[in-house]
Amino acid sequence: MSFKSHFKFNKQERSGIFFLLLVIVVLQVCLLVYKSYPAQGNSKYFKIDSLQQATVTRLKREALVKDSVKWYPFNPNFISDYKGYTLGMSPAEIDRLHAFRKTGSYVNSAEEFQAVTEVSDSLLRTVAPYFKFPDWTEKRGTKVANAKAKNQQVVAQVVDLNLATEEELQTIKGIGATLSARIVKFRDRLGGFMVADQLYDVYGLEPQVVKRALQRFKVMEKPLIEKININTASVEELQKLIYLQKKVAIGIVNYRNNNKSITSFEELSKIENFPSDKLDRIVLYLSL
Repeated sequence: MSFKSHFKFNKQERSGIFFLLLVIVVLQVCLLVYKSYPAQGNSKYFKIDSLQQATVTRLKREALVKDSVKWYPFNPNFISDYKGYTLGMSPAEIDRLHAFRKTGSYVNSAEEFQAVTEVSDSLLRTVAPYFKFPDWTEKRGTKVANAKAKNQQVVAQVVDLNLATEEELQTIKGIGATLSARIVKFRDRLGGFMVADQLYDVYGLEPQVVKRALQRFKVMEKPLIEKININTASVEELQKLIYLQKKVAIGIVNYRNNNKSITSFEELSKIENFPSDKLDRIVLYLSL
């Protein structure tokens, strides 16, 4: 068998083979050139991408701001589950607030809100500027602050109860303008307190308030008063004493007339409607 016929080409076939090889070589060269360029072009590519990435990041941030929930002033006592979620509160923090509200209580300051919910300081700083409490709580907070400032200015010393002003009396928790005026009026009608415990006799003063007041106010000097003689005084004169109502004063005069005179203060307890529980105070203003 002869192999010559398989490798014998005419001129046209040889030209075709040559051009085929040339095309293959050209393609190989192009492939090598193409592979050699990315390393040089990467730096330019990434430089361009960093600028584009910065632009994309900025646009994303602007989009987030537009799409985010806009906060308005609100009362934190009425935060719903969804509202709490948008504020960044955890479910446990929201549940604490709801449990506190179920007791019928309210938070009236950012500090109380944190104490109840146990939110972090960072979250409180973020949401607290949007808290809106009712006007009366803000007024109450102002009054409390003023009272504290007033208490700081007043030296913690004992004051004569017979010389105390309404403003000084109001420094005691539980004594406002009405009660302080009532105390002064009661004192004036008496001619002055003989003992500090007479403060318990002022209408409307709670015992615990009186206890607080007596820590600061004492009868340091008893007033000079003209005592009422129960054996000679008229009904009008007797009823000037704030402890004695008109019907009691009439009873004293009638008892005195029936018995010619009253020889001891203990006899007064026999008179109908006489306030025997205050006898020790009343006799301070009477004489036989």
